[in-house]
Amino acid sequence: MPSTTPVRPESVFPRLEPLLPSVQKPIQYVGGELNSTLKPWDAAPEGSTVRWALMYPDAYEVGLPNQGVQILYEVLNERDWILAERTYSVWPDMEAVMRAGDALGPIPQFTVDSHRPVRGFDIFGVSFSTELGYTNLLTALDLAGTPIHAVDRGADDPVVLAGGHAAFNPEPVADFLDAAVLGDGEEIVLAISEVVREWKDEGRPGLDGRTPRDELLYRLAVSGSVYVPRFYDVDYLPDGRVKRVAPNTSGVPWRVQKHTLMDLDAWPYPKKPLVPLAETVHERYSVEIFRGCTRGCRFCQAGMITRPVRERSITTIGDMVESGIRATGFDEVGLLSLSSADHSEIGEVATGLADRYDGSNVSLSLPSTRVDAFNVTLANELSRNGRRSGLTFAPEGGSERLRKVINKMVTEQDLIRTVATAYSHGWRQVKLYFMCGLPTETDEDVLEIADLARKVIAKGREVSGHNDIRCTVSIGGFVPKPHTPFQWAGQLDHETTDLRLKKLRDDVRADRTFARAIGFRYHDGRPGIIEGLLSRGDRRVGRVIESAWLAGARFDGWSEHFSYDRWEAAAADGLAGTGVDLDWYTTRERDYAEVLPWDHLDSGLDKDWLWEDWQDAVDPGSAVEVEDCRWTPCYDCGVCPQLDTEIQIGPTGKQLLPLSVV
Repeated sequence: MPSTTPVRPESVFPRLEPLLPSVQKPIQYVGGELNSTLKPWDAAPEGSTVRWALMYPDAYEVGLPNQGVQILYEVLNERDWILAERTYSVWPDMEAVMRAGDALGPIPQFTVDSHRPVRGFDIFGVSFSTELGYTNLLTALDLAGTPIHAVDRGADDPVVLAGGHAAFNPEPVADFLDAAVLGDGEEIVLAISEVVREWKDEGRPGLDGRTPRDELLYRLAVSGSVYVPRFYDVDYLPDGRVKRVAPNTSGVPWRVQKHTLMDLDAWPYPKKPLVPLAETVHERYSVEIFRGCTRGCRFCQAGMITRPVRERSITTIGDMVESGIRATGFDEVGLLSLSSADHSEIGEVATGLADRYDGSNVSLSLPSTRVDAFNVTLANELSRNGRRSGLTFAPEGGSERLRKVINKMVTEQDLIRTVATAYSHGWRQVKLYFMCGLPTETDEDVLEIADLARKVIAKGREVSGHNDIRCTVSIGGFVPKPHTPFQWAGQLDHETTDLRLKKLRDDVRADRTFARAIGFRYHDGRPGIIEGLLSRGDRRVGRVIESAWLAGARFDGWSEHFSYDRWEAAAADGLAGTGVDLDWYTTRERDYAEVLPWDHLDSGLDKDWLWEDWQDAVDPGSAVEVEDCRWTPCYDCGVCPQLDTEIQIGPTGKQLLPLSVV
């Protein structure tokens, strides 16, 4: 029997508006941003309308600038039969106000575009950049009036669909998700929309004994492009390891592949980025100049799961910058990628854009630059309009030995030479980013960070002739991630992490010649342990997430909201009786034979190649380095042949011609 059509949801803004003065930053909840899209609920000129509520599970100030959500928002709304709106996590004060509600009851999770309840949409799409956003998903579902467990949802609840980098292992949140997609979203969201539209046009049927909801999920799963956890069973060995993950329904694939968008020039989004009403973490127009990375940094999940490299052409970049500035009024343009200076025509791009906007108030930036890709000519072009902020480099490892382990092929001489060039051309501030807790790391490796910072300051003073030279050392804890060579590594416990960082801080402060010139920023090791639990967990971790959420976990990526004690108690409670614990998921090293919770999710990378690269990294003799396959023969990581893709780079030989700036 076909399901009944859900009732059209009405805007909750008349109920919300009187309550806004009682919360901080109420502007983030009102919508109406420049370039936002408002469509009628029945947008389709004929047939069924497919409706998406897109969420970035963090506060408005973090979520609105997110490139992925903005791209999908625009791609979906360009189709006249699709309606897409946005929602973000509400701060705890707003959560309390919404739960208290008014005379009509609690106020549900709403979109900021038209303030419609999220539960009225067909698909609730959530983009996870970090696993620490998982508890915010549960808050949003609960506020929406949607059961947090997928098994409890009915025909009128939206399909809860996860994407983003943290969705490459969705098993810890499998109980809360209806589906997940891996990889690039531009094409797959349209394919999913087609499936939903066809099912709705047929009257939302249930076939072959399936409920209408299961029928829709089955159609998504058998397409081979969407992972639906309920159609897979997980078995465990007596020692707690995963025995296997296998389909429990005929027709669904044993392995679900990631999606790879091959022609970035054909998808020049966002064309009209959203301009925020409230202050956000980034207020610039960002252009992704290429996608993917083949540098082979062994710790970097983003570089591994986004392969192969696909460049945007210089002409498309120029067109996007021009139209984006006109559409937004932003005066800063960020040229984004995992390593923007590696674009094969980055010099031509920078010169062309600097020529085009010479004399205007438009500035260009590369958010982070590899040490061995830095070019002072490039940097001078990017700062031609007079804005010369600090430069950021990421050596990652303190010692040269450790940099070989992680395949970050940067020598001390490379770094000193690069910063000397920068300081001698007028820069006064350099930021260096490192990680603590990398495989095979010792106290001595970490203490070399202090030596390196002192050498940077000394060289800067020498070449510039000034003493107002600054070097900020920023250190984050290493968290092993799925689909990387380090996915088997044991994570360093937080006590040792904190002890090493204390030794480093004391070493920096002890030298009065340099101490005041070196800024030192680091986070304690405890949040990294919880991120490690969530990143490499299996379905049993879902009970831990739920327990932490019920105990008040919200905004775990924010230090002022994070509580390690709460998560530790939740792990003890959620994992009771399973034979595994927090340390088992985090500080334990895995072996080759172990079935990893994400082995049935295909990033294109060959598992044997990942294992061999892991062995090369920890070779007692000396770590084996891997070259960038953009410029060298293929080293068989598996992505190109397995996913039928290829590396796409220039040079194209085209030029970006200056235009009259209006």
